[in-house]
Amino acid sequence: MPDDHAEQETGKKLLGWIVTIVALAMCAFHLYTAQFGLQPAIIQRGIHLLFGVMLVFLLFPSGKGTRWEKWFRVLDYLLMAAGVIGLAYLVSEDRNIVMRGGAANTTDLFFGSIVLVVTMEATRRVLGPALTIIAGVSVLYALFGQYIPGAWGHRGMFFDDLISYQFLTTEGLFSVPLGASANFIFLFILFGAFLVGSGTGEFFIKFANAIAGHLRGGPAKVAVIASASFGTISGSAVANVVSTGSFTIPLMKKIGYRPVFAGAIEAVASTGGQFMPPVMGAGAFIMADMLGISYLRVCQAALIPAILYFFALLYMVHMEALRKGLQGIPRHELPILSKVMKEEGYLLIPAPFLVALLVMGYSPMKAGFWGIVAVLIVSSFKKASRMGFKKIIETCERGAKGSLEVLAACATAGIVIGVVTQTGLGLKFASLVIEAASGYLFLALVLVMITSLILGMGLTTSAAYILTVILGGPVLTNLGVDPLAAHMFVFYYACLSTITPPVALAAFAGAGIAGAPPFRTGFEAMRLAIIAYVVPFIFVYHPVLIWSGSGWQIALATVTAVLGCMAIGSALMGFMIAKLNWPMRIALLVAAFALLIPGVKTDIAGFALLVGIWLIQYFQSRSMSKTKKETAPDP
Repeated sequence: MPDDHAEQETGKKLLGWIVTIVALAMCAFHLYTAQFGLQPAIIQRGIHLLFGVMLVFLLFPSGKGTRWEKWFRVLDYLLMAAGVIGLAYLVSEDRNIVMRGGAANTTDLFFGSIVLVVTMEATRRVLGPALTIIAGVSVLYALFGQYIPGAWGHRGMFFDDLISYQFLTTEGLFSVPLGASANFIFLFILFGAFLVGSGTGEFFIKFANAIAGHLRGGPAKVAVIASASFGTISGSAVANVVSTGSFTIPLMKKIGYRPVFAGAIEAVASTGGQFMPPVMGAGAFIMADMLGISYLRVCQAALIPAILYFFALLYMVHMEALRKGLQGIPRHELPILSKVMKEEGYLLIPAPFLVALLVMGYSPMKAGFWGIVAVLIVSSFKKASRMGFKKIIETCERGAKGSLEVLAACATAGIVIGVVTQTGLGLKFASLVIEAASGYLFLALVLVMITSLILGMGLTTSAAYILTVILGGPVLTNLGVDPLAAHMFVFYYACLSTITPPVALAAFAGAGIAGAPPFRTGFEAMRLAIIAYVVPFIFVYHPVLIWSGSGWQIALATVTAVLGCMAIGSALMGFMIAKLNWPMRIALLVAAFALLIPGVKTDIAGFALLVGIWLIQYFQSRSMSKTKKETAPDP
């Protein structure tokens, strides 16, 4: 027995070293190509996927804990070797494949089949079965579509054509999503890992506590600010909840917030990190690549809706605190802002430096590379944040591991994209949805929204966005929607799926920390995030909210939308200056929609209604306080 134990420990150490070496090689490859130039598309994406396949089969073994664990491990290594050899073959033969005009031979088809199977299995291990099942069904659809009657069928496809299209072109497995992962996303995930490794994550929490911890309902406001900040570098709703929620949720409960409300606030705030520029949960890079526009244009379009989202959430948190009479954390228990900034403020430098590089016209790859360099330089200013050799190795390994979800999602989503384009399914889906919606844009939007929410319940945000936009994007653009607005619409609902029951992973994670019922927390999160369910419809009809219009139009739409957020927040929380009755709450909802929809007439009507209700509340509260003073007994 002792010998077996020693053998297991040796095996674990060896496995750990192998994982570290592969992760470091992956980081070195992406840093080198970011600075000195990308390889041709198939080579860059093939090597990226090769590293990903190796790490997945090393880190996610099958049959763990069973009596057949050793045999399953042998199978893992065989699958990993098959995938690596297949991808290495593609990379090494790329020039020869191009020279013969992309015509597939028997060897290409053999390795292509293996790589597709291994990629789908790797995705199943990282993300669960949902996306793998979708990809498997899509392959079966491609091969046997001729047997499907009606509009959904097609004339069929030969196996050779399917594999060569998927494996030898950039239209299938190696399409735009995997390209975005290989070119941009990996570097920004690595940048986020370096920020966390330097202690920036903890700094965000101290910073938020110093700013808002003492205010009414302070811990909830801290949760919103910290999650918005941390979300810009992590891009994962569940990771945000677990990272910041372990600090903020207990504090929210401590000052009197209900457990359900505390868990929901953290989930909603963390979800918002996915559409808060600059990172946007990798969505910004994929969107920019798919639309053929600059990354900065996507960030610009996302900015106003993200500000509205977090403003509405902060406002509702404040209304709940007023309604319940909650206070903040005593100042003596909180960090002092000037001290926090003096001691750790330098950790903020890399993030604005990265944005500045992008604004100056540097490519996202170059900006990501120099952003990482900036983190290393800035973190060395003080001993507490200095990253030694061991810390850098650990951070690189964490970054490589953190990229696997997005990498797997992008690769397998590419298989589905290949089938959709090769069989013409995208055009059929668009025409069928338009027909089902009878040509009405609003009905088409609702159908695309439901599709995005349903896909997002079983997939990562990136995968749900890619699959929905491939099918639903043409539906919206055919009905006259601006392409950027269409992509943003789909992306928002893919993000919101993490707080939308029945499968609301971010809300369930918040509920777990708060000790609250998961479904109640999910529905509470939906209520708090209501603005995000509404705004995408508005920017589809009025793209001014995604920065499409004159400066005056954008400024006016932003101001009135902020007032609309206040109206909808008060309506949902049942409080403004005092408690609101139901007629007032309904009137505020009407005012909110009037203010959110850009247009002079609707703005005036909404503003008049909002001010009218505020005045009624103001005079009622003055009258009540005067009555209380008059009826109070003399001292």
